[in-house]
Amino acid sequence: MNNEVFELYKKDSLAKFLDTLKTKPEQKFVYVLQHPPANMNILSASEFGQLVICLPMLSQIVFSSSPFIHKMSKNLRDFRKQDYVLCLGDPAIIALSTPIISETTNGMFNLLKWDKREYKYYPVSIDYYQKDDIAID
Repeated sequence: MNNEVFELYKKDSLAKFLDTLKTKPEQKFVYVLQHPPANMNILSASEFGQLVICLPMLSQIVFSSSPFIHKMSKNLRDFRKQDYVLCLGDPAIIALSTPIISETTNGMFNLLKWDKREYKYYPVSIDYYQKDDIAID
């Protein structure tokens, strides 16, 4: 478990993240879409990779999604198929972020799902453009 956390909205932390990405290409990352509240501990997600927090806690999409999409496209541009996304925060942020990730990875990505009974994260692999599924009418 790696306890170093990168916060992309902080200049020094962003620089450390980009350096780690360049010097350790095998390193996996868990992209946390929004900073968790103080009473929520997500450190167990670091079992799947170093935590990368994309947005501060109180971020919201206000009137237009365009500035958000531009900002999140920049924050998620380094997302790779072996990385994970932790869908945390404002549902609108989650809803607009997963298609951005899909564009970067051709629809294939991993997310972490919290199990309330087991109190742990489980990895879920997503193949967004899968064509082999049986159509449900």
